[in-house]
Amino acid sequence: MNSILSDRIINMEESATLAMAKKARELKAQGVDIISLSLGEPDFKTPKHIQEAAKDAIDEGKYFSYPPVAGYQDLREAIAKKLREENEITEAKAENVVVSTGAKHSIANVFMCMVNEGDEVVIFSPYWVSYAEIIKLAGGVPVLIEGTLENNFKATAAQLEAAITPKTKGVIFSSPCNPTGSVFSKEELEAIAAVVLKHENIMVIADEIYEKINFAGRNYSIASFPGMFERTITVNGFSKGYAMTGWRVGYICAPVWMAKSVEKIQGQFTSGGTGIAQRAALAGIAGDQTPTTEMADAYLRRRGLVLDLLRAIPGIKTHVPEGAFYFFPDVTAFFGKSAKGHNIKDADDLCLYLLAEAHVSLVTGAAFGAPDCIRLSYAASDEELVDALGRMKKALAELA
Repeated sequence: MNSILSDRIINMEESATLAMAKKARELKAQGVDIISLSLGEPDFKTPKHIQEAAKDAIDEGKYFSYPPVAGYQDLREAIAKKLREENEITEAKAENVVVSTGAKHSIANVFMCMVNEGDEVVIFSPYWVSYAEIIKLAGGVPVLIEGTLENNFKATAAQLEAAITPKTKGVIFSSPCNPTGSVFSKEELEAIAAVVLKHENIMVIADEIYEKINFAGRNYSIASFPGMFERTITVNGFSKGYAMTGWRVGYICAPVWMAKSVEKIQGQFTSGGTGIAQRAALAGIAGDQTPTTEMADAYLRRRGLVLDLLRAIPGIKTHVPEGAFYFFPDVTAFFGKSAKGHNIKDADDLCLYLLAEAHVSLVTGAAFGAPDCIRLSYAASDEELVDALGRMKKALAELA
């Protein structure tokens, strides 16, 4: 029945992170003891006060009807206040904010609003798996500029300048970065902003979903720099910093003309996000931040644990991530080796080998634009991390 399917769905790549998680679940269902380090899924429970806000909203009975397309006014005002006070995006107002069903939905809305057939969008690579596919779905052309391990996987402003053509419509990056955990400094962002400001009709899409998990110190928002508010769409949400992945609440802050466009397209595709989840999100952003700080502290401690364990594995090369909860090691030392009927030609093969023999689920770096690497999430318990890294070390030592 492929003749019924559209070209866009036939040509679209499946999300590699979700595909690996699916394989891990299938093996678990068969009774295999799988440790999954493949998804960006906080292992903490949603903070209690956020849960209670959702329960109160249900009991109130006022949030069962369709919410406003752009989100409840008080939530949008709270987000704008947060952006002004924490991110120094002084122009942010409720009218600049659109709440969506997760940050991924926000990004899809943006590209559907701004990309025409053949338009180019520059992606700082390594990049989150869905950027390129969403751009292509909108008819655009992803243009990758690649960071290297030696530069903590951060592409530069000079690379951005060289990649811009008359067809360039946008630039997208995440900081802290998924998959590398790298964080752009103030100086690096200023250099990127200087390039963008030289070129009219180019928008920056700044994905800041991991801003609460930042070990480098202060998190800088490019929209806060002079002249950049009108040129930036800031994307954020509640999944990572508030352990609310399943609640599905994300948002953008953008110039009014872009915010109204996103509201327009969202009105046709999904309408407003879930009412109860929005009330929970309001409690998260306006309430006690202690649980968020405690989660970030736990991730920092786990980073140290996993860093020591990775460095004890011969052949693994890694930088020290400054945020998020991922390592992105170079694994080329294992290419060309084999064991137990597995021939390791690339990172895909290595991930499948580790899943089959070590029973550890990881994600190939090829999905993120870096085929020499694998992504390992340390959003797991200490016991799971120690066990998983021990299994990996044993399995990798058997490759010859």
